[in-house]
Amino acid sequence: MVDIYVEYEGDLHCRAQHGPSAAVLVTDAPLDNQGLGGSFSPTDLVATGLGTCVATVMGISAKKHGYQLSGMRVHVKKTMTSTPPRRIAELAVEITLPPSVTANVGGARRELELVAEQCPVRLSLLDAIRVPMLFDWQGK
Repeated sequence: MVDIYVEYEGDLHCRAQHGPSAAVLVTDAPLDNQGLGGSFSPTDLVATGLGTCVATVMGISAKKHGYQLSGMRVHVKKTMTSTPPRRIAELAVEITLPPSVTANVGGARRELELVAEQCPVRLSLLDAIRVPMLFDWQGK
């Protein structure tokens, strides 16, 4: 169990503190939903959670097999619904692995793709959210 403490500061801003580490992040409502867009929105954090989860579980798998994924990039493009109710419609994920990483991975590509597709955040999302994943293995 992990405790997260959230304080509403007014004007659609929140301050969240991670219990175990005391790390703090702030949120703001997005421009298209009455906010200033001055920081991550709550739904941006869902997209961020997905991207960092994908990178983390791929990193765990790589570490287990004795190689690094340094230089890997994950881009998550969040799309909201255009009609009510407001919700995330799609989180499109593109994972780019540079040639130096691709050469070291060898036959583990499919395993890395599978752990990414089954990361805990992805498995926690509703089926109503499309989550296409594209793997760009540079230097194939």
